Amino acid sequence: MIEVLVVDDDFRVARIHSGFVSRVPGFRVAGTASTGEEAIAAAGELRPDLLLLDLYLPDMFGLDVVTRLRARGDHCDVLVITAATDGEAVRGSVRQGAVNYLLKPFGFDDLRCRLEEYAGRRAGLSMATVESQADVDRMLARATPRTGTAVLPKGLSVETARTVEGVLRAAGGTLSAAECAERAGISRVSARRYLEHLRETGRAELTLRYRAAGRPERRYAWLG
Repeated sequence: MIEVLVVDDDFRVARIHSGFVSRVPGFRVAGTASTGEEAIAAAGELRPDLLLLDLYLPDMFGLDVVTRLRARGDHCDVLVITAATDGEAVRGSVRQGAVNYLLKPFGFDDLRCRLEEYAGRRAGLSMATVESQADVDRMLARATPRTGTAVLPKGLSVETARTVEGVLRAAGGTLSAAECAERAGISRVSARRYLEHLRETGRAELTLRYRAAGRPERRYAWLG
């Protein structure tokens, strides 16, 4: 059973999210917290496997909770659930090792899919013994999120691919390469390459926005 700590400053939202978690087989709500300090204390007491972590807490930014947990040696996983759509929040979550980034408001199926994906990755890392490079490769393959970043063309990095994916997920609509580049902190040309890779692997959809004159603007939306 995967134990989950739900962290949200709105008790009504925390109750809804707790209900969602309880409906997913293999998951159990260990507790809830409404502030960063409460989350840190609860994580130490309850030892959850996973934090459903809101970023906008009344006493600190959510990622600061993760920093303090890591500093004391607590390595529970984190799934960010937030209304924050800015690129820095996405990049910060990626740098902190968040297993996913889910934009509020979301429905049960949105969370269920991500929890099931997370459970699958945990199972992939539970192999008892490693006897060969093939065993390592299988573990890493199962532990890799099911995104278009699993197999990357030459010149693309996994970390940047995950950042671009996070930016696109959080957009809640379409983004141009220039808009994605600004939010991800990379060049427009690089953003275009990563977005095209996501499109080619079926994780993003391309639409064309026609203007009065000139070439149509290429815009991308996350498909999941």
